[in-house]
Amino acid sequence: MKIILLGEPMGLFMAEEAGPLSQVQSFAASTAGAEYNVAVGLARLGHSPLYCTRLGKDPMGQKIREGFQANGIDSSLVMEAEEELTGLMLKGFTPGGDPDIAYYRRGSAAAGITPQDIDRLNLEGCGWLHVTGIFPAISPSALAATRRLVCRAKEMGIPISFDPNLRPQLWASQEEMVSVLNELAGAANTVLPGIGEGKLLTGQEAPEEIARFYHELGAENVVVKVGEKGAYYREKTGSAGWSPAFPVSQVVDTVGAGDGFAAGVVSALAEGLGLDQAAFRGNVIGAIQVSSKSDNEGLPTRDELEKIIAAGRV
Repeated sequence: MKIILLGEPMGLFMAEEAGPLSQVQSFAASTAGAEYNVAVGLARLGHSPLYCTRLGKDPMGQKIREGFQANGIDSSLVMEAEEELTGLMLKGFTPGGDPDIAYYRRGSAAAGITPQDIDRLNLEGCGWLHVTGIFPAISPSALAATRRLVCRAKEMGIPISFDPNLRPQLWASQEEMVSVLNELAGAANTVLPGIGEGKLLTGQEAPEEIARFYHELGAENVVVKVGEKGAYYREKTGSAGWSPAFPVSQVVDTVGAGDGFAAGVVSALAEGLGLDQAAFRGNVIGAIQVSSKSDNEGLPTRDELEKIIAAGRV
């Protein structure tokens, strides 16, 4: 299935040694971005992701284009900026847990996207749209463009999935963040909050209540990520339940776990599987992702996914 992803892919420089980012001498270059990670995951599972973004005419923009091609990501919805540069990020090295992150994305090429850019895109033949709460936070025009793409998708009957993916540092205030992200969640068919995100955005403590909150806003499906407990899923007019976390031998890096989870859920739903099966696949790919150092290089192919499920452990 053709699946649109709206976001900002960035140049990623990963530290190859432990210590503060200011003191690291050696970095490995790659590509990062929540939506990029999901796109890679979808492509490896046999889907056809189309990345909608805006890149600069610079070496990092070219590297990202080459990454699209190498990973089977369609770049026909990519626009080119005449003056702005492609965004960058630094990622620290840690033996386990959350690494240090530094962003360089203010005024980036992607931040200059407009609703008029969205209106010029050909969306015919697309079967799904995946949006996160990151891209609408990078600039007012990116927010307007996100709203426009969501509107166009709804007019065309294209299902929408939304991952809040909170980045409080990108918003002017928590109040604005909560208001905008709940607005976007209410326009989506499927919402994928983490338990911490859900508590902040809805004011509810239990995953069951978080799911009910988004159903009342209009979402058909809600899957709440609850870490080591797995995920709670609930359909507005159907089943609800828990999908247990998939066993992991060692946690290497937690960055990108939620993106792997999203790739699993979206791919399963796009294939017509039930929400319980989608939550299970999301848990498995999330577990695979925390076992890998890179944000996306550990994402599995279909064969690799089936072998890991058969083994019962990552």
